[in-house]
Amino acid sequence: MSETKATRLEREITDGGAEVAILTLAHPPLNLFDRSMLDALIADIGELSVRPPRAVLLRAEGKVVSGGVDVHVFEGLTIEQSAELWRTLFAQIIHPLEALPCPVVFAAHGLTLTAAFEIALACDILLAAPKAKFGLVETVVGLTPSMGGPQRLAERAGSGRAREFVMTGDLYDAATMADWGVVNAVHDDVDAAAKELTHRLAHGPTKAHAATKKIIEAWRSGGVAHADSVTPEASGALFATDDLKGAVRSFLEVGPGKAGYSGR
Repeated sequence: MSETKATRLEREITDGGAEVAILTLAHPPLNLFDRSMLDALIADIGELSVRPPRAVLLRAEGKVVSGGVDVHVFEGLTIEQSAELWRTLFAQIIHPLEALPCPVVFAAHGLTLTAAFEIALACDILLAAPKAKFGLVETVVGLTPSMGGPQRLAERAGSGRAREFVMTGDLYDAATMADWGVVNAVHDDVDAAAKELTHRLAHGPTKAHAATKKIIEAWRSGGVAHADSVTPEASGALFATDDLKGAVRSFLEVGPGKAGYSGR
């Protein structure tokens, strides 16, 4: 295990005055998900949940995004201990990440395996470099992906694709993932593109973005009818925000596309 923290959480202010957070996997040489990586992510996502910025960029440094999970994490686990591990990872990483009240962008510059890909699937927008490859290869240890990967992949690509992806344990390139609708876009310079998009989203109406996430989450858990049931309150609450009031006034006075947003 590395003696230094396995992740790096930084906050910066854009030229437009919006706070963004950059969460970097920094655990060389392969950014393996060992206990130190998991603990670091839990701490960082906890901090983001307590003090959310206006957008988050999740990225990695090194030759790969991640070589996957350190198999030592699984060694000797009982049925009860393994079930508790997955419950903890959902409760402290996946679900809080999805619940952040701001856009979350994931940048994949290279090989992205197992837990890293499952975390990417929990983000709002996934960008990739042309050379990026993705895999849920848990079959090599007789396991199925257990941090939400199969179901989130099925949501984006369909259940048939998800079965193929998980059961074969093959690697799939960025172009294929984009064709399937899993990757939102492929960029030669994915770090620059992801940073630009994160800043753009941070400059938008943050409360409206949070309402969008709430409505889509309602659809994910209960379908169109459930999403319809939460939309009036989620959307109605925006009429009390400074951003909506200012944008409506700006639209009426100078036309569309001229409003600025403070996130309030």
